[in-house]
Amino acid sequence: MSELSELDAAVPETQEWISDLMERLGWQDRGRVFAALIATLHALRDCLPYDEAVYVSAYFPPLLRGLYYDGWHPGHRRGAMRTRKAFLERIHESLHRDPGIDPENVAHAVFALVAARLPVAELEEARAATPGALHALWPS
Repeated sequence: MSELSELDAAVPETQEWISDLMERLGWQDRGRVFAALIATLHALRDCLPYDEAVYVSAYFPPLLRGLYYDGWHPGHRRGAMRTRKAFLERIHESLHRDPGIDPENVAHAVFALVAARLPVAELEEARAATPGALHALWPS
């Protein structure tokens, strides 16, 4: 039965993340916020070393963790994701190049959201594992 209680808690926990990100971005469209969250988490996941990508996700609500892993192919690393431009381009592309979305603003907000929910030690490890060109996206 504990699996069922985890499932019951997964949706509200994920909704909390979305609400927090809505506030950080100042947006009103939950669907757009959700798409921005997933796009950025996928970009982050794909630029982290395998082990760190797994460790970071351990702190996500179960539903969000499943979406984080959706479409992941750990053996297919994206070398181009090591630049800030490529990282932000990946987010923008995932959001259908919506001209009303600033991918850098989205990245800052999602990184701040993740940082607020990670233990300090894990946050420092995630920040250190992120390519150097992306360090400034994390909150200081």
